[in-house]
Amino acid sequence: MDIREKYEKLQGLLKQMGRVAVAFSGGVDSAFLLAAAREALGEGVLAVTASSPSFPAREQAEAEAFCRERGISQVVFASEEMKLEAYRKNPPDRCYICKRSIFGKIREIAEGHHTDWVIEGSNTDDEGDYRPGMRAIKELGIRSPLREAGFSKAEIRALSKEMGIPTWEKPSFACLASRFAYGERIDEKRIAMVGRAEQFLLDQGFAQVRVRIHGSIARIEVLPGDIARLAGPGMRERVAEELKALGFTYVALDLVGYRTGSMNEVL
Repeated sequence: MDIREKYEKLQGLLKQMGRVAVAFSGGVDSAFLLAAAREALGEGVLAVTASSPSFPAREQAEAEAFCRERGISQVVFASEEMKLEAYRKNPPDRCYICKRSIFGKIREIAEGHHTDWVIEGSNTDDEGDYRPGMRAIKELGIRSPLREAGFSKAEIRALSKEMGIPTWEKPSFACLASRFAYGERIDEKRIAMVGRAEQFLLDQGFAQVRVRIHGSIARIEVLPGDIARLAGPGMRERVAEELKALGFTYVALDLVGYRTGSMNEVL
């Protein structure tokens, strides 16, 4: 099935659903899904966005701007995963605990707005990595139309570009809690440290970054092609100085480079 056929299948799935609430983070996948749902269902679409310490303010601002510019109704709510002790302990199924909390609230909001389905933006690439959050989505009856239609991340980016969706080249992003080694307690202060460290690196022109936290150590991942620039004279010292000022004792560069789910390599 080619990309056009997949999009026709996606449109058909959405039209069958009636009114939908889209779990909308503002990322590549959920933006494509929201735009497709808007095309298929018009006013029968509600975007629901969680405001969380685990997501930088820039992400929420971009999500709100996306809806505002397209006239899409949006509800922004304060997530409460940080109130859960089980989440703060950061076990290997932390993502499940978080998704149960956030998507449970999204479903409540959706029911209050008389929608027929809650949908989210997982794609076929999400089937390979360790993703306990997918279990929560299944348990709550949330649908994943992009996976149902067979879309990969590359296809979503390609079609987003054709459709003029600005997120088509946006770097991949996962919540800041995913930067913590399993078993390492999550708190607001260190979440903020990671967020500020990554924003600093983005401001230096690094397009795809992760700052993984291991105790007092910051392990930086950038694209392999950017490793030499980060380790080069001037930049290396500037990055180390900034991250130490944020509260890290040691600053390390991962020589493998950026990859999704690197914290899962220990499992």
